[in-house]
Amino acid sequence: MHLLGITVALGLLGGIWAQLNVLRPECDSPEAEEAALVAQDYLNAQHTHGYKYALNRIEEIKIYTVPDGSNTHVLEIELLETDCHVLDPTPVANCTVRPKHLTAIEGDCDVVLKKVAGLLTVTAFKCKTEESREAVCLGCPTLLPLNHTQGLNFVQASLTKLNNMTHNLTYALLEVGRMSTQVVAGGRRYITEFVIVEASCANDTCVPLNDTTAARGICTSEGINDPSVNCKMFSTMMPIVDANTTGAALPPQVHVHLGSVSHKHGFGHHKLTAHHNPHTSGYLSAESAESAEVVPVAPALTIPAAEPASASPPAGDSSSDASASMEVPITVVKREAPIVASASAAKKDHVAPVQVCPGRIRFF
Repeated sequence: MHLLGITVALGLLGGIWAQLNVLRPECDSPEAEEAALVAQDYLNAQHTHGYKYALNRIEEIKIYTVPDGSNTHVLEIELLETDCHVLDPTPVANCTVRPKHLTAIEGDCDVVLKKVAGLLTVTAFKCKTEESREAVCLGCPTLLPLNHTQGLNFVQASLTKLNNMTHNLTYALLEVGRMSTQVVAGGRRYITEFVIVEASCANDTCVPLNDTTAARGICTSEGINDPSVNCKMFSTMMPIVDANTTGAALPPQVHVHLGSVSHKHGFGHHKLTAHHNPHTSGYLSAESAESAEVVPVAPALTIPAAEPASASPPAGDSSSDASASMEVPITVVKREAPIVASASAAKKDHVAPVQVCPGRIRFF
């Protein structure tokens, strides 16, 4: 019985190790790029408000391989907000990333993709979206919360002016994209972006059309008192094909909000969809998701030999330092690929070469 039990245990252990074959390609490899672009397009398809996001950097990639060939890709990617609204059929590759001085919006996402028969499919993700914290310049426009009263009043005034300039067609407000303000000579200047939709009017009462044939567009307005309004209408051509995808994709469904357009939250931007099956995937634990989203995560990120502070820890922290040293191989592979110590350790243990990650920065 003992021999049978040991044989079964060894068989199970061997099966587990056979399934835990992890590949770490370079973050700028074609395989990583392909998975990252599939993730980018999927996340944009789930994003029903605000603007599309473009891939800025691949921070890490792991590929879990199994004998049947259905590999699992686990990615950490950084995205940046563009000036293309989610209803805009313009491919993400042709959209302009919003520059820093206009308050860039960053999205950090962990994404799990399954590859079966050569086709990549997103099965889970977790994202965090936030404004860039880098100070750009004094006097630059400051982003306003989407429920800012004066900003919303300026949007309404802009819409009224637009409808006064149009003939035989009236537009209603579908969504406020962003609002910012800047102090200039003469007062406070407002800069707004908002989405409009064709409305049906009868007896001075207008109702937004909530169907796919209704005209939609995005408007920008700016000014102190009298707004200057410019609008760009979206194409209604279907289907929409993105240059970074292999097939056709339908635009996200943005529902018309009747009544007040004021947002309940006080954020100055539309957040990416926060998550989808992050825990059931088995690859996105709460800890791993947080480590990708929050910068000051664990002291493991400050362990590399290049950091003088880590080289000489204070007395009394021997236990914590020992536990931290156990995390060095994982952390170094993940975040600090070029470290010499990690490379020598990899060579000594006869494992795959240290992966080159994170990858290149596409914008800033």
